[in-house]
Amino acid sequence: MIGGPEVPELDPFLLLDEFLSDDPNDYIAGFPDHPHRGFETVTYMLAGNMRHRDNLGNSGLLEPGSVQWMTAGRGIVHSEMPEQKDGLMWGFQLWVNLPAKNKMRSPRYQDISPSVIPSVTPADGVTVRVLAGTFEDTAGPVTDVDADPLYLDVYLGAHSGLRLDVPQTHNAFIYVYSGQILCGARRDTLGHRQLGVLSSGSEIHLESEALAARAIVVCGKPFGEPIARYGPFVMNTRAELEQAFIDYRDGNL
Repeated sequence: MIGGPEVPELDPFLLLDEFLSDDPNDYIAGFPDHPHRGFETVTYMLAGNMRHRDNLGNSGLLEPGSVQWMTAGRGIVHSEMPEQKDGLMWGFQLWVNLPAKNKMRSPRYQDISPSVIPSVTPADGVTVRVLAGTFEDTAGPVTDVDADPLYLDVYLGAHSGLRLDVPQTHNAFIYVYSGQILCGARRDTLGHRQLGVLSSGSEIHLESEALAARAIVVCGKPFGEPIARYGPFVMNTRAELEQAFIDYRDGNL
């Protein structure tokens, strides 16, 4: 939904992908070893299990409801492999840029289990899981991210509403993954599997109608820097990209 022709990027966000299938033939091959440099990947699982391993010896299991915020920094080679033969595999991967000053920082994982992701019930029929940032004085477990993100998983029961305070300086989007939601003062409709890029402002207004709905709401601070991007490498200049190719070829990620 982000990273294609219609929305190539939304600074600081580079890519948003929803993966969804109940056919193991679609996903059992997983994502074998592949490199990253210069940005962060955020994996949020709704269903299914995913095992990650990397060339630094790190390993962990993503389970339903968990989130992993991986900062590739100067470089990492890792794999993401399903650990089941059937059943539903469902979740999101978001790519978040790093500023030039931190593109070559040390790699880091924040593996967050479902039990430590707080939920807030701001109104009847409304539940908000706080993955990153702060909502109604409740802070999410992901910390120390340059983009100063807010990442929420929102459930709206039938005929319910939610108002979110957001930094006016941030870029924001909403992606509806179940039902439909009315958004903003104009009550624009976002349907199932639709993404809305939000205009600048300090509040987000969401409403449901006769059916319940679910969406992720994500905000982040733009860096306003040039982007040089090729596959899993995101730098600021072509020369930096070429160095990334050399480092990967020579086993120096």
